[in-house]
Amino acid sequence: MTRKQKIQEDYFNYLCGLVGGEENAERSFHRRQLLRYLNCFEFIYSIPRDGNRYDDGVNLRYRFGYETGVDARDIAACLDIYPCSVLEMMIALCLRCEEQIMCNEEAGNRTGEWFDAMLKSLGLREGMREKTVGDILTRFVNHHYEPNGKGGLFTLKQSRHDMRNAEIWYQAMWYFDEVLQKGQ
Repeated sequence: MTRKQKIQEDYFNYLCGLVGGEENAERSFHRRQLLRYLNCFEFIYSIPRDGNRYDDGVNLRYRFGYETGVDARDIAACLDIYPCSVLEMMIALCLRCEEQIMCNEEAGNRTGEWFDAMLKSLGLREGMREKTVGDILTRFVNHHYEPNGKGGLFTLKQSRHDMRNAEIWYQAMWYFDEVLQKGQ
């Protein structure tokens, strides 16, 4: 394995570790397979401010480097040769939401919980074929999902907004408003 391949594999393992799901070997295999599909699918955005989500996904690579001691030049040479993936964008969004908005010491780190909620909203589950995952992600990046967000990252029970026209950050905030209201 070359140094480049090792850094890429270590980074993928790092991403998997951030969203959990490795309780048993069979689930771990299917989950990693789904995460690989997400990691191979480029995050393309058409709403300009969703560029922030793209940037967060790319910046996650440098967080990995910082936390694992991989030099930024190696990150640039080995990882920045690829566009931001849907997996990177989703995990970076979950981290931003958990660390800056939903942080609750009593509840613990819920990054994986937010990620699983996004998978459910998208209609993705472990064990799906790559083509099916690709079709779902194509609909997502093209905003061909329900007005309440079903088929996108966040499904709202009661939406006053057409989620297809809103930037991902606003969608997340509306979703977390519902989560907080339900918890009260």
